[in-house]
Amino acid sequence: MAVTAVVYGIVNCDTVRRARARLAEHGVDFAFHDLRRAGVPPARLDAWLAAVGWERLLNRQGTTWRKLDDATKAAVTDAASARALMLAQPSVIRRPVVEWPDGTTTVGFDAGDWARRAG
Repeated sequence: MAVTAVVYGIVNCDTVRRARARLAEHGVDFAFHDLRRAGVPPARLDAWLAAVGWERLLNRQGTTWRKLDDATKAAVTDAASARALMLAQPSVIRRPVVEWPDGTTTVGFDAGDWARRAG
């Protein structure tokens, strides 16, 4: 079976675990890319930023963001500064990022949307 989706995330993230389980339950074949171990592919990050915007992609509720110093947080003001931070600190990317076979990209886990996509 051909890979139908690519899931980008971090192995120990609960949301990514739920998302991967949901895909498996619905028989959706997917490849998994661990952002922490394999890094953030710069070209893919650029595509995600173009597709969903830096505000949606940047996880300001996560532990990694909260642990950043105030100056680093204040420096994130646009797509370029968010991109630099995401490359340096992959854990600030909202997860999972999924590239679907229809060419769309989603960020986060929405069970209803994913059920529709899985057919």
